[in-house]
Amino acid sequence: MSKQSSQGRDRADAQITRADLSRLSKLCALDRVDRFTRRPRWQVYADRVIAVALCQGAALHYVDGGNKIKDFDVWTFYAVHPVGPFPPRWRTTADFGPSPLGRWPGDPDSFTGRRVDLIGRSLSEPVGVDPLEALRRYLSSGGSASARALAAKAVVLIDPPRLRGTAAWPG
Repeated sequence: MSKQSSQGRDRADAQITRADLSRLSKLCALDRVDRFTRRPRWQVYADRVIAVALCQGAALHYVDGGNKIKDFDVWTFYAVHPVGPFPPRWRTTADFGPSPLGRWPGDPDSFTGRRVDLIGRSLSEPVGVDPLEALRRYLSSGGSASARALAAKAVVLIDPPRLRGTAAWPG
């Protein structure tokens, strides 16, 4: 069997539910506490969350069911702070845990579920901005490689909770 077809078989096609989005929200909240405890300088971002979003292939799968899932890319977008932009390369990972989505065989043996990549980005937006408007401005601007990559697939809001499951992109 070819490597490509083996990888395709290991990708999940189970539906991502609102309960899964809630679980991702909790993982992100724990990650933020851990990040800001380890690096107190960035604590200034703790109260500047604009939105948390499922992005890339898993978001596309949530929107149209046509893409299979290797992992979850979850981005937290912050209102920029004068101390400086949120460190764009500060990526962490978490284990989604057991679920119908299974696990990717290439992930660490300690993972019991799909890998969750947790990424942060500050946007040139004020605290309290409408999350949908802010994300759509960022994605439509194409002002960075990240914005262009995210806009190539889909973005689904996880937080704020009132917008959970809303497709921010395509909008």
